[in-house]
Amino acid sequence: MAKTKKDNSLPSQEDVLRFAMLYKLADSIYTEMKEFSKKKPDDLLNTFKVKNVNRVLEKLKDFLKNEPTIEFLDLLDEETLPSNSDAILIIGQYKAALDNYRNRNTNKYGRWLTIENPQGKNID
Repeated sequence: MAKTKKDNSLPSQEDVLRFAMLYKLADSIYTEMKEFSKKKPDDLLNTFKVKNVNRVLEKLKDFLKNEPTIEFLDLLDEETLPSNSDAILIIGQYKAALDNYRNRNTNKYGRWLTIENPQGKNID
């Protein structure tokens, strides 16, 4: 039986497109930071990196503002620069929140349940 949502919290098709863009950015940052963390986990990020990562995290946080995971999503601290391993922990939480959002809003076939297509039917 396909999962369907009974409330009006379905994303719009525009939300799905925004999700895809933000997910790719988060994944790219996560991959890069993971490499830094493997090589030098205790090295501190520089201000440029923190500002650039936070710019994406702010967009992600805004996108996820109505999600229950929002209370666990922090930005990187620009005052006390985080280490590579600290940054990967924070970015990983955003990725988990995005995965949770996608899982709650897709059916068992991976199709999005949207306002425009609440059953997630294949409409090729």
